[in-house]
Amino acid sequence: MSENSVDVSVIIPSLNEEKTIGICIEKVKKVFEEHNIKGEIIVADNSTDRTPEIAKSLGAKVVTPDKRGYGYAYLYGFRYAKGKYIVIGDADNTYDFLELPKLLEPLKKGEADLVIGSRFKGKILDGAMPWLHKHIGNPVLTWFLNFFFKAGVSDAHSGFRAFTREALEKMKLRGTGMEFASEMIMRAVWAGLRIKEVPITYYPRQGSEPKLKSFRDGWRHLKFMLLYAPSYLFVLPGMLLFILSMVLVLLISAGLSKFGSIHLGTHSMIASSLLAIVGYQLVFLGLAGKVYRAKMDMPNDKIVEFLTKRLSLEKGAMVGFLIFLVGFVYTAYLVWNWIDSGFKSLPILNQDILAFTLLVIGLQTIFCSFFLSMLSEKV
Repeated sequence: MSENSVDVSVIIPSLNEEKTIGICIEKVKKVFEEHNIKGEIIVADNSTDRTPEIAKSLGAKVVTPDKRGYGYAYLYGFRYAKGKYIVIGDADNTYDFLELPKLLEPLKKGEADLVIGSRFKGKILDGAMPWLHKHIGNPVLTWFLNFFFKAGVSDAHSGFRAFTREALEKMKLRGTGMEFASEMIMRAVWAGLRIKEVPITYYPRQGSEPKLKSFRDGWRHLKFMLLYAPSYLFVLPGMLLFILSMVLVLLISAGLSKFGSIHLGTHSMIASSLLAIVGYQLVFLGLAGKVYRAKMDMPNDKIVEFLTKRLSLEKGAMVGFLIFLVGFVYTAYLVWNWIDSGFKSLPILNQDILAFTLLVIGLQTIFCSFFLSMLSEKV
């Protein structure tokens, strides 16, 4: 079968699924036959049971990934796919491959680039999904994905999907673990691909024990999303912390520290100063994360474009130097008054705190400007 003669490539990752792999392959072959589809079935297998032998006997092409991992099995299988359309699904028969035409239809009509089979828009049979996954895990992780990346999907972790070859090339997938499902949607959004969901039925698992570990894999998904959402992880919390804390530092230093029955003193100013410094550092960590994202084949945002085009190392370092200079002059003024008093009249502690805060923020700005410049350099 030549590459041009393949319409659909179905890729199935498997790990010890000898009880169900045959059922899945037979369903795919039935769809191919009934809908006159020129297709191929690729099983990316790392089994120790009879799964690969069964798959080969039914006409599937079996490839053996050189590394373990749910995502890596797909990445390895993609190397062998020749079809115009690519379908992915699990080997445990939880997804009904007889519903494959429903996923292909929007692609063939040109209505979508990526189609996801949504279990939550369709039907989840009794015993198919643990209560924790159905009511907490999947909805919460899907909400985070939609909030961070504006994906607009109802089932971010469905493993039954179809997409065009062009979409696969544009997504530039890298994830090797369970986070692969989240990454595909994130990168589809970044690439400007059209995503559509179709309702499917989700069935109870048959055969081997589940590979999914609820808390471990749930955390992997959330961690992966947070690492590529520096605005929500660093920048926004950092800005909020810095602004509120710095306002308190300035108010207390100016003697405006009474709020009704609450009186803020030196201890509050020390805490506010430290939190302001932490918040300022978080903002720079977020900016570094954004620059790193841009170097990982992910889209630039307006902040990164501003940093790389308008805000040079010299400008950032100059801003830091000016802040440091203000703090230095203020500190020198306080020291001079202390010397002038014959070393008898120490500066008010609140004044010291404000001066040292400005010194630290100035130094942070200078060195972080150098770091962002280093990070943004093309390798």
